[in-house]
Amino acid sequence: MKLNVDMKLNLKIKEVQDAVKKANQQAMKDTVVDIANDAIKNSPYLTGNNARSIKYEVGPGGEVAKGDLEGAVYSTSGYGGVLETGSVVMAARPYMKPALDRHFTKEKFAERVKGHLG
Repeated sequence: MKLNVDMKLNLKIKEVQDAVKKANQQAMKDTVVDIANDAIKNSPYLTGNNARSIKYEVGPGGEVAKGDLEGAVYSTSGYGGVLETGSVVMAARPYMKPALDRHFTKEKFAERVKGHLG
């Protein structure tokens, strides 16, 4: 799962631009960490391998995002996607999408940015 935030600033003062950019970066990090922690907590559990395999990254966007801020939460277990979406022999047991829905909305993200602007 990947999040991408596109910032467009009409601000003239460099210090204000930098403060808003920093607040956006911190808000993205907070959001991605909350999503990852929620996904770990609610990952289907038999051995705990999938929960232990959940990782996250936050940073500037790549070529596609053209430098916008990105965050990613993912499982390296090899079967995290099957748990999330199900298969022919197993019902879906979503844990990533519900975590995203609980922690990422435009309104929540805007509130986090405001909080970091102080």
